[in-house]
Amino acid sequence: MTEVRPGAAASAPLWERDAELAAVTEAVDALCAGSAAGSLLVFTGEAGIGKTALLAQVRTLAESRCTVWSARGGETITSVPFNVVRQLLQPALVALMPDEAREYFGDWYDIAGPALGIAEPGARQADPQGVCDGLVAAVRRLARREWPLVLLVDDAHWADQETLHWLAAFAERLDDLPVLVVVARRPGDATGESARHLDTLGALSRPMPSLRALTPEATAGLTRATLGAHADAPFCREVWAVTGGNPYESVELLAKVQDSELEPVEDSAAELRALNRAARGRGLVDRLEGLGVDATKFAWAAAILGTQISVDLAAELAGMQREDAERCAVRLSVARILTEADRTSGRAEEGELEFVHPLIATAVYRSIPDALRTAMHGVAAAVVTASGLGAAAASRHLLEVHPDDDPELVEQMREAAGEHLAVGAPDAARRCLERALLEPPLPEVHARVLYELGCATLLTSPATTISYLRQALTVHGLEAELRVDAVCRLSSALVHNDQLEEAVAVVDAEADRLEPGPARMRLQAVHYMWEGIHAGEEDAPGRSRRLAQLAEPLTGRDNSERAVLILRAFDAMTRGENAEEVAELCDRSLVNGRLAPGLGWTDTEWSFELLMMLGISYTYADRLDRAESLFTEAKRSYESAGWSGGHLALSHAFGGYVLRRRGRLKEADESLREALRLADRVGRGLPMHWSAACMLIDTLLARGHVGEAEEIAERYSFEPPHPSTIVLPDTHSIRGRLLIATGRVEEGVNELETAEKMSEARGGHNTVMAPWAGDLARTLAVQDPRRAAEVAADARVQAERFGTDTAIGEALRCAAALETGQRSVALHAQAVTYLEASPCAYEHAAARLEYGIASRSRPEITRALTLATSCGADGLVTRARDALGEAP
Repeated sequence: MTEVRPGAAASAPLWERDAELAAVTEAVDALCAGSAAGSLLVFTGEAGIGKTALLAQVRTLAESRCTVWSARGGETITSVPFNVVRQLLQPALVALMPDEAREYFGDWYDIAGPALGIAEPGARQADPQGVCDGLVAAVRRLARREWPLVLLVDDAHWADQETLHWLAAFAERLDDLPVLVVVARRPGDATGESARHLDTLGALSRPMPSLRALTPEATAGLTRATLGAHADAPFCREVWAVTGGNPYESVELLAKVQDSELEPVEDSAAELRALNRAARGRGLVDRLEGLGVDATKFAWAAAILGTQISVDLAAELAGMQREDAERCAVRLSVARILTEADRTSGRAEEGELEFVHPLIATAVYRSIPDALRTAMHGVAAAVVTASGLGAAAASRHLLEVHPDDDPELVEQMREAAGEHLAVGAPDAARRCLERALLEPPLPEVHARVLYELGCATLLTSPATTISYLRQALTVHGLEAELRVDAVCRLSSALVHNDQLEEAVAVVDAEADRLEPGPARMRLQAVHYMWEGIHAGEEDAPGRSRRLAQLAEPLTGRDNSERAVLILRAFDAMTRGENAEEVAELCDRSLVNGRLAPGLGWTDTEWSFELLMMLGISYTYADRLDRAESLFTEAKRSYESAGWSGGHLALSHAFGGYVLRRRGRLKEADESLREALRLADRVGRGLPMHWSAACMLIDTLLARGHVGEAEEIAERYSFEPPHPSTIVLPDTHSIRGRLLIATGRVEEGVNELETAEKMSEARGGHNTVMAPWAGDLARTLAVQDPRRAAEVAADARVQAERFGTDTAIGEALRCAAALETGQRSVALHAQAVTYLEASPCAYEHAAARLEYGIASRSRPEITRALTLATSCGADGLVTRARDALGEAP
């Protein structure tokens, strides 16, 4: 049992905390001994169980040897985004000059800086995942500056969701960082995303049992340590019975005993229950009211403000002079209700106050009459706004005000929502706008508020976006341009929610209302974009004809026309039409070889899928330089804008696939795995997972890593049912190739024949994007040579129709595999000629190896080995070495 000197009541909650203190001491010692790996401790327990005292002991152990930063959540301020992380980093932020902050934050300064209040937000909506990543990177850099570093987060169950998102992400990356993170929380007090982040912290933490109440023996020791050794056993036993061994209640009760000069003997034990009631709930409220009207009003004002309570703001809110407020603060301090905020952490300004314990803050806040509490929040919003803290700071108070047909409040909440979005807090923005709806807004503003709500949730919740944008379109008041934009955003959200047919229908309905012009063409382009990625459309040839007719006269004079040209190029590419025409259509969609203004990767008028179509069209047309430039620009744009969700995942995926097409297989492998890691943070089973997994499986098969490809397929359920959107490269082709490589030949053939039927339904196919024909022909060569020859011949016709060196070379490789003797050698030689001219090094290496083996040419095999090695194609390397062992 922890030893405590008589009278040391402040140490009381540390009785029977030996295991916890040992864990803390071990972690601090390891940190100070130079351990390169950080650690996380999470202490869980009910209110008053001693969590705060335990964190105070961590500070005592660490502050002479480490840098210690601390922060605390608050019940009334959970809606304030980044509040707790700002508290936590306050000491570092105050110590840094602006130029130093920019240096330490680096590229993340403009992304994470606004969330911390040290940089002005940008004009566009910030991606919350990007902001979280920026905060993680920034704190990691600050930690290396301040190491060894201890971070203390108390009352984490009341921390804002944005802070918990960051904290969970930061805790996952402590392996190489000299940081100890200690978190205290109550069980079960958080919900939704906050609860999920807290669960993540719990899973990452060293296992620790929940803090338990004190035993009767510990309570007796505490009582005698506080009141003196003469406290008798019955009295001590009654202290435990009254408090249930709760450390906080025990400390408060013993303080009341001291104040009342009650003798700690059996005859006095009957008075303990009355004293305990005075320290909690209604008894605390009665005690507060006994301090006078002014003290009560000041305490109420403090409870409304929450944490980091400024005497000036509380005085203004309570409607009293500064001198009176100071006297009230002293009176409340003596009564152990308020105390001076802890300045040793660096997060509190001089003179700021805080409640002695969260239980007291809760009791005081709930004691305010409902109508008065609402009114005080309204006054607090005005006070905060007048102090220059901005609409976002005032919004947490306005959220508590009753609806009253107040147009000004609606505008304040819209302004606050804009500020929240700019720093990466869409959930806070959503709360503000939903509150604005309750007011309600004026009829001419109502539809715009609904539209803004849909935009606020676009990056985080497609289902919520769909609901609000549907409502916005049914309410009068959206001007024409904004209405078209709402329809386009709604259709995008529907696609991301796997409701592609509904996305097309909503676009068509709006297009039918409009006269010919840019707005109508924009909707037509969106229609063809969604249909173009629909894997199961019924009339693909008819759609292609209509799209070709629409695109034929267009010159690319505006972005609507440019979009149609991109869609026509993509459609022509997937159908295997002439590659030169595909590239020419792509080029016409650019302005001086670059994306047109308003058509960039982070512009919101057009969905990013459109530009992905442009890049992939260049990819399969053998214009890999142009494709690589586009996807590199996408990645750079998303990283600069702090977009770390699905957009960045897909830029890594398609950029990685260009590397795959170039034959840089190791780099492609890394990029595609990063794409899947990023996609995993967005969700599971999304279309982006299918595309990235398909590309990675294709790459791993090219490398000869069949087992790894199979593991990726199992991890991401790369099997029927397939998504309703097109996956590139063709899903059935790649899955068929994988099944054959793993020995499931019959299943593989069935999958390839499904790909064949789908290609026929589309009226043609790109033999590189959907490479089923080569694998099918090779697999059927022995059991059905006639059918194999037909498949190979058709593939060669399709390849020559498309006309790229890669497509023709691959078709010739397939044809050569079905022949023997000099005919086979001649076809292999032709394949090498075409593929050497193509930008696809892996296919060139494979063709040269096959040619070398067929012609029994050691120099050709050696050259193929060099090419395969540079590509990272380990399977080809093994085959080439084996062949060299057999060659004369």
